[in-house]
Amino acid sequence: MNITEIRVKLLPRQSDKLRGFASITVDDCLVVRDIKVIEGGRGLFVAMPSRKLCDHCPSCAAKNHRKSRYCNDCGVRLSEERCDLDERGRPRLYADVAHPINQAARDHVQQAILAAFHKEIELSKQVGYKAVEFEDLDYDYLEDYSE
Repeated sequence: MNITEIRVKLLPRQSDKLRGFASITVDDCLVVRDIKVIEGGRGLFVAMPSRKLCDHCPSCAAKNHRKSRYCNDCGVRLSEERCDLDERGRPRLYADVAHPINQAARDHVQQAILAAFHKEIELSKQVGYKAVEFEDLDYDYLEDYSE
């Protein structure tokens, strides 16, 4: 796998752990967007794009997020034990949209993204720094990075 482009959008340090977004192009033919760079307990890591998982109300069959306590349509109380559990025994609330198939591929992607992230931080410290534009994504609500 040849990562041919990495774009990084830095976020200002906030109370949450999200530090930025990345977009990678693989072999000049496939783009993966909305990869998150997160500050974890053991340092930075990469989280692949994901979506919230849903299930259906047993009463009216309406679609609801798994974290919902009540049905969005009929209001019936939903069982809190209706979710599959992950390997740590916690409810599985999200599913990756795109992800590496094995650990070696995950390590390759993460190392490349984190290297680009650190490079972007160094660039951001220079006078006249202009943040990378993500014209094709809706990041208008995010502030420009500044330290």
